[in-house]
Parts: sequence; C-alpha cells; structure tokens
Amino acid sequence: MTVSFKGFPRHKPFMGEASQHCDVLIIGAGPGGGSAALHAARAGLKTIIVEADPEVGTPVHCGECLSHVAVQNLDLEIPDEVKALDVTGIRVIFPDGTKKLVTEPGYVLEKHLFERWLCDEACNQGAELLLHHRVTSMERIFNSENKFSNWKIDGRGDGFPIECKAVIDASGVAGAATKLLDMGTEVEVIAGFQYEMLDVPNDGYLDFYLWPEYSPHGYVWMIPKKGGRANVGLVTTDKKGAIKYLNSFIQDTYLDGKPTVNPPWRAEGIKVRPFGGTIPISGPRSRTVADGVILVGDAAGFTSPLFEGGSHLALWSGRQAAQTIAKAIAENDLSEDRLKTYEKAWKGKFPPYHKILKGKTALYDLTDEQMSIMAHCLPEELGNMTPLQKAGIVLKIMVRKPILLTKRVIPILLSFGYSRAKYFGW
Repeated sequence: MTVSFKGFPRHKPFMGEASQHCDVLIIGAGPGGGSAALHAARAGLKTIIVEADPEVGTPVHCGECLSHVAVQNLDLEIPDEVKALDVTGIRVIFPDGTKKLVTEPGYVLEKHLFERWLCDEACNQGAELLLHHRVTSMERIFNSENKFSNWKIDGRGDGFPIECKAVIDASGVAGAATKLLDMGTEVEVIAGFQYEMLDVPNDGYLDFYLWPEYSPHGYVWMIPKKGGRANVGLVTTDKKGAIKYLNSFIQDTYLDGKPTVNPPWRAEGIKVRPFGGTIPISGPRSRTVADGVILVGDAAGFTSPLFEGGSHLALWSGRQAAQTIAKAIAENDLSEDRLKTYEKAWKGKFPPYHKILKGKTALYDLTDEQMSIMAHCLPEELGNMTPLQKAGIVLKIMVRKPILLTKRVIPILLSFGYSRAKYFGW
C-alpha cells in the first residue's frame, strides 16, 4: 500500500549558515520524536527534527499495535490511511493451547505510514525535518554565571551544527544522549524479529503465545492486517537463536506453508528476511532528564515490561516532554531540577514497572506444565478482573496445584493486570 501525505516530507535545505538555531531539537522521528515535534510545534516552539535514516518510518522495528485507550488519551486523530486493521483485543495462548482474552479494541498500524503522518502533522504546525542527519556530539554552553544556557549539536548532515535551548532524545534504546551523556543505568534489551506473511486467517484478535519452547523468556505474536496479511514474530533473550526459534514456530503451526513476503515499505527484488530490532525490557533509566535534555520512548527505557509494547508510552512521553520544555522555556529555566516535573509525570501515569518485572521473572521460572495449569485457573477474560475473581483464582490454584503459590504465581497474576495500564491500554 502506498499513501502520500500532502507536503511530506517537508524539510528545508540547509543554506550554509554557520549554525542553525531553534528552541528544541528532537533526535529521531519515530513515534516518540514525532509526538514530541507535533506538540512542541503546537506550543509555538521553533522545532527541528533530525532523523538518521534517509526516510521516516523505515525500517520498521515493532509489531505496529496501538489500543483505542492510548489514542483517546493522546490528542491524536489517526487517519484511516495509516491503519492496517481495527482489532478487538488480545488472545493469550499458553503451552497446552489454553486461550484467554483481553478484550479491548485498538488498531494495527502501518507503522511506517503512521510515523510519516506524525511528522507531516508536526511540519504542518511549523516544525522542520532534516533527514539523513546523525548526531555525533552534544556540547553544553554555559552563561557568565556558569549556568546551563543552551546546546550546540553537531553531526553528519549539512544542517549541522545546530544550537538549541533544549533537546528531546527519541533516537531509541542506543540513543544519542544516552551514548554522549551520563544518563544513569544501562537498560537490558531483548531481540525482536518478525516476518510479514500472507493468507493468514484472523478473527480480529492479536495472538500472543507464551510458549517457552519457541521464545525463551519472551513470546511469539501473530498480528493480523487487512487482506490476510500478518506480522508473525517473537521476542527472546536468546538473540542468536531468535530467527531459528521463529522459523521453528512457523513450521510447527498452522502458519506452515504460508507465503513470507517483504513488507510494502521494503524495495522489491531483495531477499525476504525478518525485520525488527532491540527492545528495552528492564524498565526506565534511573535518569530521564538532565540540564536541557529529556529522554522519551525507548531512549528512556519506556516499554511495557511484560509484552514489550512501546508505541503508546513513546507517544505519551513525547507529548509530555514537549509540554514540559515549553513551560520551562517560558520560565527561562531548563535546569535538571525544573525538568524533573517530567519524571514526576511519567511515574504517576506509567504502570508499576518493578511489580511487573517481578511477575515476569516468576512467569518464566514456571515449567510449561505449570504455566498451563495456571492458565486453566484464569477467567476467560483477563481484563478488569475484580477482587473476588482474583481470590477465586488463588483458591483454584490451591486446589489444583498448591506448589504454584510457592512459585510466586500471585505476582504473575498481578503483572497481567498492571500491564494493561489505565491510560495506555495494551
């Protein structure tokens, strides 16, 4: 599918000045960067986006899902052209084939088109996009009172150097600011790969398989799209074996024999291969702000720790970063202390990472048999379980397999609920 957006890409040629100036420089044009640029431009800030790749949105690095709850809370009017399918929710499938549902509507996106649309919207509001521009250095400039004044950013691309009051780093888990500055703890990452396949039946649910045989310390997904297309992929801590596991899953299931094709954003005639990338899984970095800089999305470590979804958190954090910086510029205070209101905001909205990580660790300590027994004790619908239902689950476990209580099954159950965050959905 090819979609053309009016005026995209809208980026100005560099005319040879010694240095460009702006209020906020956004590094990376993914969902976090696009959201930050849109809201910064809406706030009246002079905004420049620099993107290392020659075009926005490719290569695609994720499964391309977003729930209605997230969209409703993000001030976005997503056009139909960037949606690949309206979906009903998630089906979680355990090793013995037991299926449970999280019924909550959402979208599968054509992610490359969605990211281009976001940047186009930002440019329509006055932002400037510079493609094929990679940041290689970040220099703080201080005033006569030895207080942070602004940034001088340099890199590969004719638009550099750029001087700006603030930087929003949305350049991914190995982001520019995290490489060039001391932004606290390193994050643990997991490998994710997927194929686009054809002739895959669907009933409007995303399928998530908790099958350790095929995805050690991870899961397999089938994410449907229109016309029988589907993303079929996995995440696993075994990075070297990821593609082998994925191929084995396809060969051993109903997907065997289905055509595997290059996605529409890839050039024709090249060898079909999986696409994906690395995903942060250990929770947020210990620092997500510094003088004049804010990290968003994967650069900050923002993904849901259980199912590794990150688009909803990237979009929200991009908006929050832009709004925080707009207020800070108006107050002429871009100090780390002032920008910590951003950290306070995400800590108040995001799911409790430490609790989800505790449950996730316990989940992967279960054997296939124990995981399936636990699944039989769960209600058909996993979303919005009442306290009475949760008590009933514990009672069933005590009757069927009391040893599961010693395997920390309670944190596992809680992690499923926490992962469906109030403001972001799945």
